[in-house]
Parts: sequence; structure tokens; C-alpha cells
Amino acid sequence: MIRAFRGEFLSVSNDPRTDPEAVRHEVDGLLVVEDGIVVARGAYADLAPRYGDVPVEELPGLIVPGFIDAHIHYPQTDRIAAHGEQLLDWLERHIFPAEQAFAGRAHAEGVAAFFLDELLRNGTTSALVFPTVHEQSVDALFEAALERRMRIISGKVLMDIGPEGLRDTAASGRAESEALIRRWRGRGRLGYAVTPRFALTSSDAQLADAGALLAEHPDVLMHTHLAENRRECAEVEARFTAAADYLDAYDRFGLVTARSVFAHGIHLSDRACHRLHESGAGIAVCPSSNLFLGSGFFDFGQADRHGLRLGLGTDVGAGTTFSLLHTQGIAYQAALMKGERLDPFRALWLATAGSAALLHIGDRVGSLAVGQEADFVVLDPQATPLLARRTQGADLAQRLFALQVLGDDRAVQRTYLLGDCAWNRDKT
Repeated sequence: MIRAFRGEFLSVSNDPRTDPEAVRHEVDGLLVVEDGIVVARGAYADLAPRYGDVPVEELPGLIVPGFIDAHIHYPQTDRIAAHGEQLLDWLERHIFPAEQAFAGRAHAEGVAAFFLDELLRNGTTSALVFPTVHEQSVDALFEAALERRMRIISGKVLMDIGPEGLRDTAASGRAESEALIRRWRGRGRLGYAVTPRFALTSSDAQLADAGALLAEHPDVLMHTHLAENRRECAEVEARFTAAADYLDAYDRFGLVTARSVFAHGIHLSDRACHRLHESGAGIAVCPSSNLFLGSGFFDFGQADRHGLRLGLGTDVGAGTTFSLLHTQGIAYQAALMKGERLDPFRALWLATAGSAALLHIGDRVGSLAVGQEADFVVLDPQATPLLARRTQGADLAQRLFALQVLGDDRAVQRTYLLGDCAWNRDKT
């Protein structure tokens, strides 16, 4: 089936700091989709004669690629906006008790359905997702994603050091991970990630098993946390006394590779940054979460000096919003705290093609290029009276920046998956 969409299109295919051709913008564009895949994109005047028999849907607003969340926890949905603690105490008080409930399949299914619908409502079409230690938490998420045709990457949390009801063993963690890989490999738009929670919640034996799993399955990612909180960093240093730094604690177990995605990374040594660049591993920047838990601010300047691969994550529930649009605005503020001015086009790249490249899905999503899957979002600059007033008569960069700073789920008018409308604000 062939269909076409007419409207104003914007995408950023590469980091605009280093690629002057990265920003692509059609004021009056046409996107042609066949069986969910983009087959043509360009100016309407140029393409319309070639596709005169194809039905055209006219879209208002600004159309951008579907947002790609590089780090988010679906079991923490019901603990967003939990008061009063920094990372380690917050986990003990709020998060670990909530995650224990995912031992029940029905609970996991209910949260997974709400979570994925909330992503779509916020314009997120792909995500790298933390579940819990429970095998069924992955099954529930993947089944719900398969029904919605979303591109979701996830994997059972490995956690043999933790509270009662929320830990596995090195042996069970590996066996359950291997079973999940076999069960879900190649189904729909799903991908698997080996997922040790963080260095302090896995024994050396389990970290070694995680490295072995990553080596044995070249199609999977590795997803964990790194250098988020100063107390966490100190406890990692105390446990892994032979390691050069936090990253090295993972590296010793084969967990630092080009397929490794580390969330946060806000307290990194230059040695760690050099090793990240050398290995091809990358960082999912989570500015909302870092601010909410009082963890600190990501150093974009340091990352850029070392050429780190970056994406953007909401992190929910430490993050305060499911909106990657608004998270782009928070990233600007976090960067400014370190003396960096994050360009709005670079912020959009981080939330789309940058995250896609980090998750190794950049050939399929992220820039609405020919051959990619037709996941896109229709943004409404008139969504609120303030947005409408601020964007009236503004140029593209000003409109985009205003959407990032003032926008949220209200500014997402529609979300499309594979060319089909999966969320329509006006029909809810």
C-alpha cells in the first residue's frame, strides 16, 4: 500500500556541530510511504507529479522523526515524582518496593500497556527500556510492543545483589536471559539488551556472565548505568579497588563495547571518556533525572572533546516527564550549567537520529530518510496560547527551540508508526 503525507518536514541526520548538511527541512514537503517504509521524500512541487495517483494526507504543524528514548524504566512509571531522596536512598525507599510487584504477570501487563501508550502520546516511537529482574516483565513489555508495532529494545535485569523478592542468581540470570533471547529474537520490531542494573547490584560472577552473553550474541546491546551519583561512584570505587574508575569496573568483565549503552555518565574521568570513545560505547544523557535526584549535570563539553556517542533519555521515574520534546529543553538548561549552549537542531538530533545510532537502529529509524521506517510525529506550535504567541512569525530555529522549552505532550498532535496513525490528540 502506497500513501503520501504533505506538510512541513524537519529532520537532523547527523550531529550538526560536525555535519553542515545534517539539517533537512522542506517547508512544503511530501513523504511517500509504501508498506511502512519511506520510498520518497522531498519538495511537494518536485514529487507530486511522480505520485499523482497516490492519496495524500495533509498534515498541519511541524513533522519530525519519531522520538527515540535511549534510557527509560517502565516499572518505575507509578513512582514518577517520588519525593525526597537522592539515587541510592531513592531506590531503596521508592523503586525497589515498586518493582517487586512485577513478580505478578497481570501487574506487569497493566503497567506495560499504560507505559507504551504514554510513550506514543508523547511522540516516542522507539525506546531502550529497563524492565525488572522478573522474566515476565520482559514478556509483558514485548507482547504489548508487538501489538502496537513499536520498536522496543529491552532485556531482563541482572541483579543477584539486592532486596528479597528482587534478585536472581548468576545462574538463573544467565539462563533466563538466554531463554528470552531465543523467545523474542526476530519478532516484530523488537531487540534484546543484556541488562545488569549497575555495578553494585551484580556479583563478579554475574558481571562476567553478562560479558559472556554480550560476546555470544552479536545482535544484542548491553544496557546499564554509569557514574550517575557521587555516593554511588564512591561505593563502586570501594568495591572494585583494582579498577581505574567506574567504567573500568565494567570493562574488566567485557561490558564496554560498541554495543554498550551507559545511562547518565555525569561524573566521568577523562580516562573513562577516552575509553568510551575508543570502544565505541556511548552515553544516554538523562538531564531531567539528573536534576530531579540532585545528581549533577552532564558535561557536553567534555563529551565533545572526546568524541563520545550520545543519545537522549527521559529515565522515568527519576525523570520528571515522558516527553522527549520537553527533555530536549531540559538538556539545553543542563548544558548551560556547564557553559555549553545546546543548539536546538542538535537537541532534536539527540532525541532522534543520535539516539538511533546509539541503539544501533540508525539504518531503520531516526531521520525519515528513504529506506527507513515511517515513524514520525506531528508537532503543534499552536498547542497552548503561550506557544502560539511565542512562535508567531518566528523562524525555524526559534520555533523549534520554543517547542522544546515550552512544549510537552500537549504539543504532540499525532504520532505515526510505519505510516499509520498510532496516537491522535484530537480523537481522545
